[in-house]
Amino acid sequence: MRHITLLFLAGILLSFCSCRSDFETVASTGDLTFSKDTVYLDTVFTNLSSSTYTLKVYNHSKNDINIPTIKFNKGLNSKYRMSVDGAQGNQGKLFENVTLLAKDSLYIFIETTVETDNATPTEFLYTDQIEFDGGANLQKVELVTLVQDAILLYPNRNADGTTETLPIGNEKKNGFYLDKNDPIHGNELHFTNKKAYVIYGYAAVPEGETVTFDPGARVYFHANSGLIVSKKASIHINGSTSVTDKLENEVIFSSDRQQPDFAYVPGQWGTIWLQEGSVNNTIQNLTLKNATVGLLIEGNDGATVSIKNTQVYNCTHYGIQAKNGLIKGENIVINYTGEASLACTYGGNYKFTHCTFNNNWSSPGQVAVFISNYSTAATPETKDLTQATFNNCIIYGSYSNELFLSKKTGATFEYQFNNCLIKSNNTKDPLYQFDTDPVHYNTITLNKDPKFFNPNINNFNIDNTSSAFAKGNSTYLIPLDILGNTRTLPPDLGAYQNKPFPK
Repeated sequence: MRHITLLFLAGILLSFCSCRSDFETVASTGDLTFSKDTVYLDTVFTNLSSSTYTLKVYNHSKNDINIPTIKFNKGLNSKYRMSVDGAQGNQGKLFENVTLLAKDSLYIFIETTVETDNATPTEFLYTDQIEFDGGANLQKVELVTLVQDAILLYPNRNADGTTETLPIGNEKKNGFYLDKNDPIHGNELHFTNKKAYVIYGYAAVPEGETVTFDPGARVYFHANSGLIVSKKASIHINGSTSVTDKLENEVIFSSDRQQPDFAYVPGQWGTIWLQEGSVNNTIQNLTLKNATVGLLIEGNDGATVSIKNTQVYNCTHYGIQAKNGLIKGENIVINYTGEASLACTYGGNYKFTHCTFNNNWSSPGQVAVFISNYSTAATPETKDLTQATFNNCIIYGSYSNELFLSKKTGATFEYQFNNCLIKSNNTKDPLYQFDTDPVHYNTITLNKDPKFFNPNINNFNIDNTSSAFAKGNSTYLIPLDILGNTRTLPPDLGAYQNKPFPK
């Protein structure tokens, strides 16, 4: 009997559902609400598709409604396209008779591919509106996109249809050599500040050539892209001090994902790789963000890599990774890296002055500075670390030990820290005798908070309440800080001269 009752109820329910093959809707009354009044698609590069942005549309009424039309104000000529709950409509531009149930919502996904010619000449903005219904019930959501003109650099297609590749390590990846006589772009080895550059794949500097970046150059890398400086080739990054927060004279390397949600996401592109045998490399006033490894510097055959006034942020593995490198660094700031902000491995020769090496990565395995004289992946396994000197530097972060020294027998291991603020609790290890080893440590400020302004957004300014305030030694003075401010005596530790924090 119980089974018969259940079957009878199921039959009634099925009969009710089958009678309602279509929802009974009422016309839209212009009372839709939206997750945003304006959708900003952020910066896109000319002729490149944007990321996908979301708009949510709500029906708060008790009725299922019918929206007669959802369309762009510019109609089928709009440079925007959308899908409505997965439907593509007419060319992604026009949707008719869209049903929205009571107390429900629908998703609209929006993209654009636009040229600078379509934008307003003075503001470089491309705008449109999504229109819901019409007449007295018309509702609108604004769309705004900043369009940036760009030079696109990418691998060519070979005659057999395959993509041009470069040997990278033991494998081949999509890549190409920069050409100083390119028929389309002219000198690809000279990056100016006239237009932005977007690089697909790995761009390589040919042997014997120099790639130059003017002040204000902007280079954006797509996923799995980077820059390689080959043997006997050089890189000259010639940024200079900016006078505004727009960093107008800074050279910037970043991901081509320009929307705010990706501003602090590591690993969006590859690396800047100074290969073994590259020469005469100079880097000044560079900001590099969101790479896998920021700067990868291999043995330089006695040629010093000069790095000044440089910031490296949000890298999956390392900010600067040197393998038997030769580096002189001044006013460098690195933060938020998955393994080490600065890694000086497999020996080499390094001197850093007035640098801030911090690491606020969330896992406890990261460090700010890692130094070793060996590599398990190389032959021979050890090489001499002839110098690793840090003067007036800050080595800090979210972990209890932000300095990691790793020494193997078979090669020298020379290191020295002078007037540095260091976070470490390894005081029982013979490599970390901060107070009793004057050969390796002089005037160390241990485990004191430097009180950075906001390391979570990579702001490492300090004020006069910082433990780094006036703790430097004038013997190692770099007269100007990373922003071009004059240092006072005695100088502060790290890359920044103190100033009052904004209120």
